[in-house]
Amino acid sequence: MIAIIDYVAGNVKSVENAVRKLGYEILITSNPKEIKNAEKVIFPGVGEASTAMNYLKSLKLEELIPTLKQPFLGICLGQQLLCDFSEEGNTKCLGIFDLKVKQFPATDIVPHMGWNNLQKMKSPLFNGISDDDNFYFVHSYYCEIGENTTSECDYILPFSATLQKDNFYGTQFHTEKSGDVGSKILENFLKLK
Repeated sequence: MIAIIDYVAGNVKSVENAVRKLGYEILITSNPKEIKNAEKVIFPGVGEASTAMNYLKSLKLEELIPTLKQPFLGICLGQQLLCDFSEEGNTKCLGIFDLKVKQFPATDIVPHMGWNNLQKMKSPLFNGISDDDNFYFVHSYYCEIGENTTSECDYILPFSATLQKDNFYGTQFHTEKSGDVGSKILENFLKLK
């Protein structure tokens, strides 16, 4: 069973539809026991960092998530919350990736919204993905580049488009809104052992 964490950060339904389309059984849950027992966990997100973290804390999920051993995918806000700290609401996050989430400088149009390709791709999530493929982004905050960066995107400045540490993976772009290439990323994640 694939668990999608329901934590009042939107887009759960879109992720559910994308995963079901690939033929997987889904459980949308905020129950710690169900999340712990899932084969894989997806942590989607559209929302605001401090509100989302407060909700996770109210369910004690901020204690559970870092201890999980199965493949875990954070999408957009889900990736950002896996970092140490977000400037959005001055929020202490889950601390899996030793990175800060910062606000884009207002030197161009913010939020970053639209299709972009990636550079320096190095992750099993990119099997079957080419340098010419584009992914859909919508965000005003970005993850710094660090040792867990597995691809970069450049909008105003270079940032981590994807991250990985052990069983934890993150994508800043929305896999569920990125068409066939987003489906391929999800499929690659769901095939991880």
